[in-house]
Amino acid sequence: MTAPDAGRGIWDGEETRTFTGLPHDSFRILHVSTGNVCRSPITERLTRHALADRLGDPLWGGVVVESAGTWGHEGAPMEANAETVLAEFGADASGFTGRELLDEHVIMADLVLTATRDHRQQVISMGHSAGLRTFTLKEFTRLVKAIDTATLPPLEEGLVIRARALVRAAAALRGWLLAPTAEADEVFDPYGAPLPFFRSIGDEIHEALDPVVTALTGVPARA
Repeated sequence: MTAPDAGRGIWDGEETRTFTGLPHDSFRILHVSTGNVCRSPITERLTRHALADRLGDPLWGGVVVESAGTWGHEGAPMEANAETVLAEFGADASGFTGRELLDEHVIMADLVLTATRDHRQQVISMGHSAGLRTFTLKEFTRLVKAIDTATLPPLEEGLVIRARALVRAAAALRGWLLAPTAEADEVFDPYGAPLPFFRSIGDEIHEALDPVVTALTGVPARA
C-alpha cells in the first residue's frame, strides 16, 4: 500500500481500492479559500485528520482531500499560526505548499467546499458544471444536518457511493433550507491575525466539519 503525499493529500499512484470486494474509484474533496495558506489548508488537514480518526487508515475508502486558492500563493508554506492550530488538533501540517486554483482542480472535484460565498461564486463561474457540487463549508454543513443519513447508501456499498449520494441530497435541499444570515455561511479570513483569532477560525472549521465527516462515514467522532 502506498503512502499519502504529505503535501497535497493525493495518494501516490491513484490506485483503485476495494471495500468488501467491491471496486470503486475515488471521491475528491477540494477546499478553496483565497491564498491557500490559512483557511483551506486548515480545512484540508482537519478533514484528513477526521477521516483517519473515524476510519483508522487515511487511505481507506478512496477519499482524496485537496485545497487551492482563488489567488493562491503558489508554492508558499502554510501560515505559521495555521500550523499551530493544526498541531493543537493533533492534525499533520507537514509538507504543505500552496497552489492557485486551476480548471483541472474543479473538473476533478466531486465536492468543492469554499470558505466564503464569493469563493463559491468564483468556482461556479469557472464552469465545468460545478454548481451542484460547490458549497461553502458552512452551507454544506447546514444542509447535511437536515439529511436523514439512513436514506444514504450503507457504508458496505462503498464510501465513494455514499459520498456522492450525500452531495446529491445536499444539492436537492439548497434553496429550501436557507441560512439565517448571509454571514452564517462564511468563514472569515485570519490572514495576518494573531494566534487567538486563528484558533477561533480553527474551532469554526472543526465544528463545521464534524457533522459532514460523520454523515460521510457513518462513524461519529471519538469521545
